[in-house]
Amino acid sequence: MRRTLLIGLCAAAAAVASAAELSVMSAGALESGIAPLVQQFQRDSGHTVVIEYGTSPQLAARLSKGQPADVLVAPDVVMRQAIADSQVAAATRVPVGRIGVGVVVRHGAPAPDVSSADALRRALLSADTVVYTQGSSGQYIEALFTKLGVKDQLASRLLVVADAEAALARIAAGTDRDLGFGAITAIKAYERRGTHYVAPLPDGIQNFTAYDAAVRTGAREPQVAAAFLAFLGTPAARRTLLDAGVQ
Repeated sequence: MRRTLLIGLCAAAAAVASAAELSVMSAGALESGIAPLVQQFQRDSGHTVVIEYGTSPQLAARLSKGQPADVLVAPDVVMRQAIADSQVAAATRVPVGRIGVGVVVRHGAPAPDVSSADALRRALLSADTVVYTQGSSGQYIEALFTKLGVKDQLASRLLVVADAEAALARIAAGTDRDLGFGAITAIKAYERRGTHYVAPLPDGIQNFTAYDAAVRTGAREPQVAAAFLAFLGTPAARRTLLDAGVQ
């Protein structure tokens, strides 16, 4: 009995001694899906995960400044540049999922009809303020306004903010005629804080941003990083991501 106890204690001590701190740099649009997975990975592995979120421009800026991390989770455009700059190990790149763009209004406001491109155009022209971010979804939305032929009419009503948190907070504090756009994941995660998810962009003008993960070049914990990437691909992790709006 005593020998068994000693073996158990030694094994526990070895596990603690081998526990590592994994640093992750991730796109903010994935936070609602990634955050619970980080907690699960920590419980299962005994490792600690320190994660920092950001928009596409913020991630690109951090990479250009040489900010270290073990894992990068980013949109395709950022990941491709990171590979070109030898900032990640290309062979470790794995898909995480894709996120569409959704429409959001203040809680209690009438939900506009956005079921078609024409309906969305009318909703935009009726809005007091149109809010979106500097991130991947916002970059697409700006191009969409031009495609719909409403960018000039909306010029004085457009409000571009730093990230999804700021955009959704602005919608929650705005008027019933304000209209917001953002990653569906972020909109769903914020709904209990004063906003209402109307619908995804209609078929034909929807845009999906694909997100991948990879081990950073020079990672301090490459083996733990590889284990984390493998964990993201498990069926349970995929279900968690899908529930958050990551397809």
